[in-house]
Amino acid sequence: MKISNNIRLLCVILSSYSLFSACSDMYGLPEDRDFISDKIDYTNKILEPILGRTTVFTSMVEDNSTLPMKFEIVNARYGDGRPVTDIFTKAPTYEWIQEYDGLEKSIAEIEAKRKLVEKPIFEVDSNGRLILWASANNKNLKPRPVDTVLKTQDIRFFDIKVQNSGGTQIIKDFQLIPWTQRDYYPDTDINPYTGGKAPDPQRPKDTTRQDYIIPSSLTNVIGERTQLPLANNSIKKDVVVYIRPFSGGKGNSLRIKFLGADGKFINPVKFNQTKWDLLVHGFNKVMNPEYVQYDVAYPIPLSNIKTDYSNGGTAFFTINYSRIGFGGIRQVGQLSLNYRIYKKGDWEIVFHFRNENPKFEDD
Repeated sequence: MKISNNIRLLCVILSSYSLFSACSDMYGLPEDRDFISDKIDYTNKILEPILGRTTVFTSMVEDNSTLPMKFEIVNARYGDGRPVTDIFTKAPTYEWIQEYDGLEKSIAEIEAKRKLVEKPIFEVDSNGRLILWASANNKNLKPRPVDTVLKTQDIRFFDIKVQNSGGTQIIKDFQLIPWTQRDYYPDTDINPYTGGKAPDPQRPKDTTRQDYIIPSSLTNVIGERTQLPLANNSIKKDVVVYIRPFSGGKGNSLRIKFLGADGKFINPVKFNQTKWDLLVHGFNKVMNPEYVQYDVAYPIPLSNIKTDYSNGGTAFFTINYSRIGFGGIRQVGQLSLNYRIYKKGDWEIVFHFRNENPKFEDD
């Protein structure tokens, strides 16, 4: 019977393998095992995330250790030796099951691309990344103390056990020191220790004053009274921003409003060059003399990818209006904001013209 070349080759391979195995058994040769370095480490072991936001720490140094490896959080304890258990609390966390691209036409289409799963609020993944999920909040993970004194007994310590077939290493003494929950960004108006109002940097001891969020840009906005450009700097803040919840919504709304120096809301139609239909990834736009409102999915932005509404991690929009200035030249006034909102709900973004209203009329 004629034996094919493939069968001949298979016989040679099997014979070679059998011979190698026999030699290994005879002479006690070591098995082929993975390498794990005794210098495997993380460059950052002090983790200070803000609660309510998904934060990923990626500072592992493999030192040529063989991948894949298995990672596990072990020996979680406070600085005084008490065991830590709250970091292992499970809570609903969103996972994408299809790719979000920013082209979805409804909230239902967005929700069909993700699902809620129960997972620990803090974990290490298969790549060694330490992740505090947005499901970690002030209720299930106590933040650092409200004063500036940080005591050892307030710090959560833990170790990471790393394994492959080559052995096990324990990377010791990580610290988890979370900041109190801040549900939006920019958050310069929030005291990071207490979660209350941030003091005015110019007069920090004056409790009647506070710090504010300011627009990302403020260009060619002329004051109605002074006929001068409105400005924001360390001394003067003509336009500030409030990001705040409102009541009476459906739980997935975003409003944009403009508040004048007289305490009255400015009709959004005055910002006549704004592309309202392209401002946010929202649906069912409602526009009235007080605000523009959209149905949206939270958080904003939904993903770190770049879309028409996000630069890759931060959402943005621009408010424009035009008028004829002196000399018959058309001027375009502009306000913009880079922002994030982490918590689902009904939120409004308010631009407050504190000192004088913008001039909309032609000269």
